Amino acid sequence: MKKFFMFLAVAGLMTFTANIASAQDEAAAPAATEQVAADEPATDLFAGSGEEVPLHQALKTKFIEGGAGFMSLVLICLILGLALAIERILYLSFSKTNTTKLLDKVEEALKNGGVEKAKEVCRNTRGPVASIFYQGLLRADQGVDVVEKTIVSYGSVQMSLMEKGLGWISLFIAIAPSLGFLGTVIGMIQAFDAIQAAGDISPNVVAGGMKVALITTVGGLIVAVILQLFYNYILSKIDTLTIDMEDASIRFVDTMVKYNK
Repeated sequence: MKKFFMFLAVAGLMTFTANIASAQDEAAAPAATEQVAADEPATDLFAGSGEEVPLHQALKTKFIEGGAGFMSLVLICLILGLALAIERILYLSFSKTNTTKLLDKVEEALKNGGVEKAKEVCRNTRGPVASIFYQGLLRADQGVDVVEKTIVSYGSVQMSLMEKGLGWISLFIAIAPSLGFLGTVIGMIQAFDAIQAAGDISPNVVAGGMKVALITTVGGLIVAVILQLFYNYILSKIDTLTIDMEDASIRFVDTMVKYNK
């Protein structure tokens, strides 16, 4: 599943990159008409033809204005982070189990068919709770104490599996704004170089250079905010599953105590 989403992420990145070249000419058009627009009233900029710029076209224009190098890195962080986040959300959604129903099936299987029948029930049920029960049933003949220790140990393993990939998402959350700030600093240096070359501190040169430099910061912060929302949502789902695992494990041990009596 993870490879599938990583493939989708790479395909999306290639598609977006393919549109950058066509957007460069379109992004240059406002610069060519800048002098004409400066001589017209401000209201004509909005009331001219009455046509609105499509959102995707505006995004591509800002992407190029911010510098394809750093903006591409920020975009890669977004695509890879979203791919990992979606993969985790799907994994955790499929891991959700009705623990009460599963416990009833296991208890009924223990009464009617013994441990082997209960193992079959756990094998046919997906999710970390069923896996924990199965590991406990494998050591049912060694006593309740061993079963309890096995459940605790294997519960830690399932926790690690649920948290797999979160480190990469948090890394992209930290890297995206850092890349944006780095692009801003480099853009500011280039703006000051342009001022030095022009020999004049004109408002147009200063404002234009600062605007282009700050676009990378905006992009990095937006990516960090989006990934942070997904990250917190994934953590909330993990907490919910953990509570269900702990509660189900306690009730499973109680069931095993009744069965061994």
